[in-house]
Amino acid sequence: MSYSINGVPSDEEPRPGQCLRTFVRQLGWHGVKKGCDAGDCGACTVWLDDVPVHSCITPAFRAEGREVTTIEGLGSPDELHPVQRWFRDAPGFQCGFCTAGMIMTAAALTDRDRENLPRALKGNLCRCTGYRAVEDAVNGVAAIEVAEPGRVVGASVGAPAATDVVTGRAEFTMDTRIDGMLHVKVLHSPHAHARIVSIDRSAALAVPGVHRVYTWEDVPRKRFTTAIHTDHLVDPDDTYILDDIVRFVGQRVVAVLADTVAAAEEGCRRVKVEYDVLPAVLEPEEAMADGAPQLHGSDDPFVRDPAHNVLLELHGHVGDVDTGLAAADVVHEGTYFSPRVQHAHLETHGSIAWMEDGRLHVRTSSQSPSIAKVKLSHLFDLRPDQLRVFCMRVGGGFGGKQEVIAEDLVALATLDTGRPTCLEYTREEEFTTASPRHPMRLTVTLGARVDGTLTAMRVRNVSNTGAYGNHGGETLFAGGAAMMLYRCTNKQFDAYSVYTNTVPSGALRGYGMTQPAFAIESAMDELATALRIDPLQLRRRNIVRPGDSLVAFEDGPDDVVFGEDGLSRCIDLVDAALHRDPDGQVLGDDWLVGTGVASSLHETAPPTEHLSEAWASLGGDGVYEIAVGTVEFGEGTSTAHVQIAAQQLGTTPDRVRLVQSDTDRTGFDTGAFASAGLAVAGNAVLKASEALRERILAFAADHTGVPPGACTMGVDGVVCGGTRIALTDLLDAAGRRGIRFTAARKAYGSPRSVVSNTHGFRIAVHGVTGEIRILHSVHATDVGVIVNPAQVRGQIEGGVAQGIGFVLTENHHVDANGVMINPNLRNYRIPTFADIPRTEVLLVESSDSVGPMRAKGMAECCINPVAPALANALQDATGVRFRELPLTPERIHARLVASRLDPSALR
Repeated sequence: MSYSINGVPSDEEPRPGQCLRTFVRQLGWHGVKKGCDAGDCGACTVWLDDVPVHSCITPAFRAEGREVTTIEGLGSPDELHPVQRWFRDAPGFQCGFCTAGMIMTAAALTDRDRENLPRALKGNLCRCTGYRAVEDAVNGVAAIEVAEPGRVVGASVGAPAATDVVTGRAEFTMDTRIDGMLHVKVLHSPHAHARIVSIDRSAALAVPGVHRVYTWEDVPRKRFTTAIHTDHLVDPDDTYILDDIVRFVGQRVVAVLADTVAAAEEGCRRVKVEYDVLPAVLEPEEAMADGAPQLHGSDDPFVRDPAHNVLLELHGHVGDVDTGLAAADVVHEGTYFSPRVQHAHLETHGSIAWMEDGRLHVRTSSQSPSIAKVKLSHLFDLRPDQLRVFCMRVGGGFGGKQEVIAEDLVALATLDTGRPTCLEYTREEEFTTASPRHPMRLTVTLGARVDGTLTAMRVRNVSNTGAYGNHGGETLFAGGAAMMLYRCTNKQFDAYSVYTNTVPSGALRGYGMTQPAFAIESAMDELATALRIDPLQLRRRNIVRPGDSLVAFEDGPDDVVFGEDGLSRCIDLVDAALHRDPDGQVLGDDWLVGTGVASSLHETAPPTEHLSEAWASLGGDGVYEIAVGTVEFGEGTSTAHVQIAAQQLGTTPDRVRLVQSDTDRTGFDTGAFASAGLAVAGNAVLKASEALRERILAFAADHTGVPPGACTMGVDGVVCGGTRIALTDLLDAAGRRGIRFTAARKAYGSPRSVVSNTHGFRIAVHGVTGEIRILHSVHATDVGVIVNPAQVRGQIEGGVAQGIGFVLTENHHVDANGVMINPNLRNYRIPTFADIPRTEVLLVESSDSVGPMRAKGMAECCINPVAPALANALQDATGVRFRELPLTPERIHARLVASRLDPSALR
């Protein structure tokens, strides 16, 4: 058999049953990605004789005698294919994991195909961009600019890795081969709650190629939390690497280590486990009841109330809510539910470990290699100098990789055997074992006078943290901050994070704010209806203003800087946009049209300690080097860091080299989450660059005998009194005197700024089927000073698209036994190109930020108002209030039918 891949002949034959994706990757063409193994996402798209195919469902033998083209063969960095150039210049990507497959599909489109992109791109998913940037790329619409020296912030410069991304040369976690590497696969629990009585591993060890079968008896018996924060005490240490008690369907039971994935999987199938099945509880209200099955014992010091499965409860108030309700002319109360949803980043979790020079090296897909290193050091009794953790480019995160859930097993296996080891999650494992968003049920009580002035706000939040408490407390605390949006002298907040026998919940874009935003903003619209006041007027009357307290349930001081009223401007912009002439769509008499608006505030760094250290230096080639621990996974911090450094150093982005996310080569960084990649790490880069600039200028002045004030930075040199000195010459002169051009600075997540945002929808709802069509989507955000307009727009569009998916199409179905019944992209249904409208993005600039150069991190907050805005538009269109997500056609149809039969169903 003979194969030709990108014009390179190969006589290596695929294994029986091997798919084309694994075969071409085996031959070193790593631009072909794994996102699903089911033909659902398109990340693995290649050409067979110029025809795009999903290589994960194409048998490798079908490529015999045919020409296979991957992204690497489409064009090179020096000679890009036109579509690669368009994707680079649009830019048509964020994390870039889906980009190779998207380009391979787009490059084969005809002019006629481009007239119907929703159909032409139906087989390619993107979780990051919201598809507008993809559409621009396919149509050759460019947004990238060339920045002038020293005037880089504010320009839409391209990402440092853009060319590598569009040519398939950007390395992601699993894009490597190590000789002798072993593979870990996990046997997962079929029960929601059980005690392991015995494990027979003999049959598994008899499988050819199986080296180890690890059980709870073979791992360090140390409690830890998979959640990532600088202060580990904010999360409960309630987890073991492997345990003899399983608390959800999908929990690890056994880890099998083998020469191949197939052998490891066969080993898992042959392990015999005897379980003592225990009573399970899936709903938090039931778990809190007297006599409910107890998930964690009373010996666990981190559980607030083990008898009632309460991990943590928060109670706070300002004023007296009962007095406020008594003073109200109108009182509204409603209960709202936001379900479990998955991140669905196209790169699944994965880690690789090996020993080198007596040290453990872990290459992983994580949002925080620094904290991952801390946790691994704790679990395996390693000194910091015995361990390196680093990331390549990460294929999406959205909070899902703010966990340590793959690194521990590869570290265990490599420390045990001395062999390189890898673990790569399947898509099903992502859905059934990784940490989705917390389901929350919130009861909101609002009181107001007849003029709309709020007199009372009460929120009761019951959050389902699942079987373990990673992020359970912090998301609960963050949810309380959702009450800060409105001024009210009487507020009360009662919240409970509750253990259940379901998959552990975790961090997800919005981090505990998205669910309360849905509840409170929906309740505000219902209150406006009861008061017969325009919903926007009710908001304008009550929104928080600079000088008001932002703390919803504490009397102590806070560290939040809120100096400008960006929220009012956001509301006004969205209101004006929605009142412009409709877009002219004529849908017929069966369609009901409505508009809805919602707002939110979000802090630009987490309330817990967040730290980042940046190093700036001048390299021997005259190029600046910035080293910072922040990971790039599509949020654009790498581009922003380069822009900030170039601005301070008076140069251009191409003369700044970025080193990142490697504990051997960068300083400590808490992680890229909670908007801190810009707000905190960006400040560290700013400070280090400033310090390096001053050091260079001071030396140049001394070297030339010119007053320091007469020296200025140039693109590749320093001008002192009219004389230009090349940076390389200056570096040589400094070296002869033993002087190094380096600087290190740290930044902390305090004080913090506030991002305001408002979203508006005009929608049409089919009165019979319940189908929703979005006619107009508009989002306004106070972003402070804009570092990169194209990136800001892209982040907002991506966040809005993700929010639309959570509201309309995504549903994490769990049956009565705790089993997820749709653990794949096709049935879970993240949005496709056809599902997402273009969002009109309106930017409000302000100067009250404490971020770098007055910029605000906003990639997270934009998701918060999407669900309530859409639910408010749905009520406006139908007269029916929907308090439970998702808003599927089936659910809408059922409620509309019920409302016609019984008008009381409107309530």
